Amino acid sequence: MDRRRFLGNTAGALGSIAMTNLLGLDGLLAAQPPRVDPSRPFAPRQTHFPAKAKNVVVIFCAGAVSQLETWDYKPELIKQDGTPLKNGPAVTFQGPAGNLARPQYSFRQRGKTGKWVSDMIPYLAELTDEIAFVHSLTSKSNTHGPAENFLSTGFLLDGFPSIGSWASYALGSENQNLPAFVAIPDPRGVPQAGSTNWGPGFLPAVFQGTPMSSKEPLRHLSPPPGITPASDAAARSLLQRLNARHLEHHAGDGKLAARIASYELAARMQLSVPELVDLSNEPAHTLKLYGADNTQNPTKASFARNCILARRLIERGVRFVQLFNGAYASGGELNWDGHNKLKEQYDKHSEIMDQPAAALIRDLRQRGLLESTLVVWCTEFGRMPMFQKGAQGRDHNPDGFTCWMTGAGVKSGVSHGVTDELGRRAIQDIHPLYDFNATILHLLGLDHENLTFEHNGVQRRLTDVHGQVIREILA
Repeated sequence: MDRRRFLGNTAGALGSIAMTNLLGLDGLLAAQPPRVDPSRPFAPRQTHFPAKAKNVVVIFCAGAVSQLETWDYKPELIKQDGTPLKNGPAVTFQGPAGNLARPQYSFRQRGKTGKWVSDMIPYLAELTDEIAFVHSLTSKSNTHGPAENFLSTGFLLDGFPSIGSWASYALGSENQNLPAFVAIPDPRGVPQAGSTNWGPGFLPAVFQGTPMSSKEPLRHLSPPPGITPASDAAARSLLQRLNARHLEHHAGDGKLAARIASYELAARMQLSVPELVDLSNEPAHTLKLYGADNTQNPTKASFARNCILARRLIERGVRFVQLFNGAYASGGELNWDGHNKLKEQYDKHSEIMDQPAAALIRDLRQRGLLESTLVVWCTEFGRMPMFQKGAQGRDHNPDGFTCWMTGAGVKSGVSHGVTDELGRRAIQDIHPLYDFNATILHLLGLDHENLTFEHNGVQRRLTDVHGQVIREILA
């Protein structure tokens, strides 16, 4: 290489480095995937920009809660009660459509905002002034399993990472003795899409959610009968030395390092989990606040204990907690799928969900945790304004429904988006669930467009090729 070419290449290279630095500072370059050390997969990692929230609790009401019985007040539906929907569909998802039906609970104005909220949820209604409602969400499916997938993973099909897995992959955890992502199933069972809601998809398996609850703590943590603590510790110590020696000769084996890290986390969890799930040291007033001392309704008491467990996980720095209310398809008996006997079933489900969920928010606030914790209440889709023909319940409606957020980075007492006068379709500020998930990631300091993982030659992300942050609800 002659001198002229050397100087020219040097000048060009230095100019490229400077341009890259300037573009990076302005956020105009694609973000690099998180750098995950396989031997420390949950080590804390940097956000794309300053985060408002450090942790997230998602209260996932499985079965599709009716927006018309809860958060979306429609006086016109009361006026048109018992009449056919003009130009409405003859058949909906599960069969022939009946007449329009008024909300099955009375609504009243709440708090300083005067927002109309249902009497079905009196405890949560008291928190209206702290909540940011999004009334104009839409889903891509009116079937429970795919719709749960869409809410949790951004895709209808199985095999894609859940939002909690994306969060733990991007950010790691502040507690190295517990999983970064915990899923707490309802006492009555798992939701329709099951573990897909907390699965890692094509992300490394270490980022899958760990299912546990107050009723069913982690299994297989304790040594089997006949194994003393001393011999168990000795066996683990020997295994650790053998693994470390093997890793020295296979330094580039990321899978081996990840497996060792998982074993080490499991060993630490043997000490941390028993203390975590032991609620005997919770004071009586806390149990009463949540309804965990309710002897008349064991399901409510069990869900309340799950809510306390969620708070304890957040206290210990767990990044993402997915708390389920409602189980699998059961004719609405075990979840919010109110096709036939909506009022009768919602009386039961609301009693289980309302007080414990409201207590969780209050408890986080009084402990100073709500300032750094985002609480999300969501469901996979909504309900039709008419009853099904020959029934006392509502069919599936993915075209307009309500979810909400409160806590870190969220405006208080706002309602964003509008459905039509009967609550059937979103008509203003329409947001597919991509936008809702993009907003959750944004509050965690993550750009949903730049949080990617290459899979089969495609840079995949939670929001696919869609999504806009709902800035109107951000503080």
